[in-house]
Amino acid sequence: MAGPGGVMTDEVGVITGELTLRTEVDAAGAVVVWVQYKDAEEWYVVTGGRAQVREPADAAAIHAVVAGILNRPEG
Repeated sequence: MAGPGGVMTDEVGVITGELTLRTEVDAAGAVVVWVQYKDAEEWYVVTGGRAQVREPADAAAIHAVVAGILNRPEG
């Protein structure tokens, strides 16, 4: 659940409400954080959600940190 102000995305600006978060490593070896409205088909890149990593396994740690930051159901 996104807190007040929602989550800024590159494609559509701010999205709010109940969201799904996905973190993956792209073909260039960068971690990309994606978000979607819960149960929707479209995914959006979180603004600032791209980073080069040395190890693809780092994506799991990045996902945990981002989920903790973005999940603010109480504000």
